[in-house]
Amino acid sequence: MHAYLDELRTTQRHKFYRALQHPLYPILRKIERKHENLHYVATAVRTHRIVYASNHKSHTDYLVEPLVLDDNGIRPPLIAAGINLFGGPLGLIHKHVTGAIPIRRNMKDPAYLITLKAYVAEILKKHDLFFYPEGGRSYSGELKPAKTGLFNAALSAHRSDLVIIPTAVAYDLVLEDHILAHQQIKKRQRPFTRELAEMVRYAVGYWSRAFVTFGAPIAAGECDPRSRTDVLELTRLVRARIGGLYKVLSTAVFAAAMRPSITRRDLEGRIDRLIEELAARHANLGVTSGRQAIDEAAEPLELRGVVVAERGRFRVRERTVLRYYARTIEHLLVTTGRTH
Repeated sequence: MHAYLDELRTTQRHKFYRALQHPLYPILRKIERKHENLHYVATAVRTHRIVYASNHKSHTDYLVEPLVLDDNGIRPPLIAAGINLFGGPLGLIHKHVTGAIPIRRNMKDPAYLITLKAYVAEILKKHDLFFYPEGGRSYSGELKPAKTGLFNAALSAHRSDLVIIPTAVAYDLVLEDHILAHQQIKKRQRPFTRELAEMVRYAVGYWSRAFVTFGAPIAAGECDPRSRTDVLELTRLVRARIGGLYKVLSTAVFAAAMRPSITRRDLEGRIDRLIEELAARHANLGVTSGRQAIDEAAEPLELRGVVVAERGRFRVRERTVLRYYARTIEHLLVTTGRTH
């Protein structure tokens, strides 16, 4: 148990955070950060202890989302991150500067689970917490079911002022899209150094916006961590809120409407109908027409090697990657049979 506690201990030295020459900085500068509904955070941070719960798209989430808070003067949370990110120099940075907590996501040892719960409860006395209920990144693109473990740990702090802020992050292009889409299911934990090398490779010519959308705080101070029903209901509510906040971008609707071969005119019409359906379901739309979607998404997807445009038609080159983007909005649609 002491070994687990030593592993979990982390230190945040915020004054060094922004000056840090992070190994991912050459990639991070290619991502334009956008945010929505930050007023929910600005209000809650004055009087509440905050737990941010976000969907998980990319390794860049760990930097993009906390930096959105830091850009706007919001006190920095500690971040729960997979233990695979803690090897080598990057692990020392996470451990002693960014304040990241290494999580063994599939650990079943009762001693570890008890230690983790106690440690999270202890840090919530002084810090906010940012974590990813899905566990790891989504390899298929879809919003995965949420796990209850860290919700239960946070509730065990027994803070009456505790609120959960659902948070959604969406990218025009996910840096690891080819890597994730072709693996689809996480079969084994790979060293982060290897993943970083692959990310650098796919960063050539890469540029994307990252939309971080915050939701209204969910009061959690009265939830009983000993009640499985309470914890499950809270977990499902937060996941549903995250899904509703997710920004629908041009690449997603382009991918969802695309066929193996289609004219621009037909694709534009299919996207228009899809946007109408999403609007009827009150989705958080970042695109309003088929024309806009094609104007914004076609060239980036073509440069990414996902589609090709020739003689007024679009053809699919990377079907697996296209499906990855289509699945990112699948949870918002009435039917799930529209992806090819």
